[in-house]
Amino acid sequence: MKLPMDDEHAALFTVGQVADMLGVQQAFLRRIDRHRVVSPQRSAGGQRRYSRHEIGRIQQVVTMMDEGMTLPAIRRIIELQHELARVTQERDELARRLDALSSESGGGPA
Repeated sequence: MKLPMDDEHAALFTVGQVADMLGVQQAFLRRIDRHRVVSPQRSAGGQRRYSRHEIGRIQQVVTMMDEGMTLPAIRRIIELQHELARVTQERDELARRLDALSSESGGGPA
């Protein structure tokens, strides 16, 4: 049986819990949500709920801010990281298909 805490994307943690875990202010968490850098899920009552994945991203944001980056720059970097991951996954899938076609036709790599 898989528990919600086993899923790194399960929104389990409140703003207060995350702030305590990471040693940041709750206002900071609300600010990065407003800037759409890390936008947690919302409970039925509208309260922010963070997953372990989002907590990791917040740690990344804190590190980047410590290095002098602005929130808009950090948001763009995160967007580009997601795009790169998507394109890399697409490339790998295309390479697998090409290998399969090549194997089926009996030919080797060109």
